[in-house]
Amino acid sequence: MMPRSYPEIAVIADAHFHDVDADFGFSGVRIGGRAMTMRSWSDTRQSTRVFNESAGALLAALEHVQKRGIRHVVLLGDYSDDGQRATTEKLADILQQHSREHGTAFYALPGNHDIFGPRGRHHTKQFLTEGGQAILVSSDAGLAREGAVFSDRMYCEGYPDGLRAMANFGYFRRPEYIHWESPFGLSDAQEDRVYEVTSPDGVNRYRLMDASYLVEPEPGLWLLMIDANVFEPLDGAFADGEEAAFTDSTAGGWNAMLRAKPFIFSWVSDVTRRARLLDKTVLAFSHYPALDPFDGASDAEKTLFGETNVVRRTPRREVEEAILSAGLQVHFSGHLHVEGVTTRGYDSSHVTNIAVPSLVAFPPAFKVIRPTRHHLAVDTVGLSAIAVDRDLLSGYRLETNGRHERGADALSADSYGAFLQAHKRALVVHRYLPKEWPGAFAAAILEMNVAQAAQCVAGGAAGESDCLELSSSAQAEDLPMIDLIADWYCLRQGGHLSIEHIEPERLALYRSLTNQFGRAPDAYDGSLPSFLGVFLGALGLFLDRAAKGRPNIVVPLERVQQDVPA
Repeated sequence: MMPRSYPEIAVIADAHFHDVDADFGFSGVRIGGRAMTMRSWSDTRQSTRVFNESAGALLAALEHVQKRGIRHVVLLGDYSDDGQRATTEKLADILQQHSREHGTAFYALPGNHDIFGPRGRHHTKQFLTEGGQAILVSSDAGLAREGAVFSDRMYCEGYPDGLRAMANFGYFRRPEYIHWESPFGLSDAQEDRVYEVTSPDGVNRYRLMDASYLVEPEPGLWLLMIDANVFEPLDGAFADGEEAAFTDSTAGGWNAMLRAKPFIFSWVSDVTRRARLLDKTVLAFSHYPALDPFDGASDAEKTLFGETNVVRRTPRREVEEAILSAGLQVHFSGHLHVEGVTTRGYDSSHVTNIAVPSLVAFPPAFKVIRPTRHHLAVDTVGLSAIAVDRDLLSGYRLETNGRHERGADALSADSYGAFLQAHKRALVVHRYLPKEWPGAFAAAILEMNVAQAAQCVAGGAAGESDCLELSSSAQAEDLPMIDLIADWYCLRQGGHLSIEHIEPERLALYRSLTNQFGRAPDAYDGSLPSFLGVFLGALGLFLDRAAKGRPNIVVPLERVQQDVPA
C-alpha cells in the first residue's frame, strides 16, 4: 500500500512586508515618475532585514507558489514590517487577492514585529522625500510636534486588534476547515482565548489573548500553529497596558513560554496524543526556534561578543526537554533569518527544528513541505536570482549622493541575492562591528589582511603562518579581513545556501585557515590572538554546517501505535 500523502505546503518566514505605495501623510520620493514611500538606506544598512525590497520578494514567492499549484501557505510570523496598520491591511489585501485568484489558503502566526502586548505601540520611522532627504514619520503625536510627520497609520496594534486585518488567515474558524480549535477549546471568540500573567512582584496582572490554533485543512493533516509571542509584565507602576510595562517578545520565545504559557505544552501534549489515536499527521509551527538553529555553533559568539541578539534568542535545554515530552516530532521556525536543521532526542523520541530563512535577508528563501504519513520531504526554494528593483537602487543613490557618501556595493547589485549579500557586508560595518565587537579589537582587525590575522593568531611564531600553500598565502595577503568577516556572517546565517555566493578558492582558503588557526571557545583569554583564533574556529563550524546542509531533506515521522479506548 502506498503511504498516504498530502498536498504541498509552502512555509514563508519573516516576509516583513513594507508597502512602498503606502500613504503616511507625506509625498515620498519620486524616481522616474514613480512616487515611493521608501525607507532610507542609512536605516537599511543597520537593520538585519531590508525594507523596500520586501514587496517584490513576497510577490516572487507567491508567484512560485502559484506556478507549483500549492494550495496551502503558512506565514511563519513577522509577515509585516512592524505591524503598522496600513502595512498589515495592505498585506491582507494582497493575500486575499491571491486567494480569490488561485484558491490559496493562508495560515498566519504572529511574530514579534506584527503585534505588541494588549494595547500595541507607537512607531517612528525614517523615510526618503524629495531629493533623497530624510523625514521622520511617527504615530506618536508628541513626536510629531517636534518636527516628525504624524500618521496614526504607523501604529502597531496589540492583541486582539492586531489580528483583525489577518482574521481570514487561520486565526479564526472558517467553513472550509475540517477541524479548528485553540488551546482553550472549540470557540474562536477572542474572549475565550485568554490567559493570565503576573509581574514577579505581583503588582501587574493581565489577561492576554493567545492566538494559537490547530487546523485540519486536509483529511488527516493537522497544522499546529503556536503563538510563541510572550509579553511578561514587569515590576513597578505603569499605565494600564503601556508598552513599557512588558518585556519585548523579541528575545523571549520558547524560553519565556516555559514561564508564561505552560498551558501551551499541555495542549501540545494533548494534540499529539489525539493525533496518534486518530492517525493524524501533525506539523508544528511557531515564529521562534524551538531548538538552537545554529546547532551549537553559536557558543563561540557568546564567548566573543557576549549576550548578542542571537545568543539571547537561543532556546535552552529545558525547552528541548519540554517539547520532546509533549510529543512533537517536527517544528518549523523563523525569527533569526537563518537556514538550519537541528535534531535532538533520545531512544525512539526525536524532534527536528527546521529553521526557515527570511525573504528579506541573506540568503532569501522559503520552504515547501511534501508530507506523507511516514515522512516529510522539505525543499528549499531560493530567491537570490530574482531581479533587484532599479528604482529602489536609484532612490538609495539619491540619498547617499545627498549625504556625500561613497555608494555602497549593494547599490550596484545585479540581482536580489547579490544585493542582500552586499547588504550583509554593510551590516557588518554599520551594526555588528560598532555594536557587538570589542572596539579595540574591531579597529585592529579592520587594518589587517587575512594573512596578517593568521600571523597574529600564530603569535609571531616563525614560519607557522606560512604553512598554508603558497597560492593560499598569496590569496590571504590580497584578502582584507572585512571580506572574511562578511563571509563569516553569511555562512552563519545561510549555511549551504551561502556556498554558491562565495568563490570556491576563497572557501578552500577558509578551510585551510580554520584547520590551522581555529580555536575552541575555551581558548579565549581576552587577547587579540585568541579572539581571532576563536573567530576562525567558529568559521570552521559554519563551514561544517554548510557542507552538511542540503536543499532537499527528508524527515522521518514515527508512527506510534495506540489502541483507541472503547
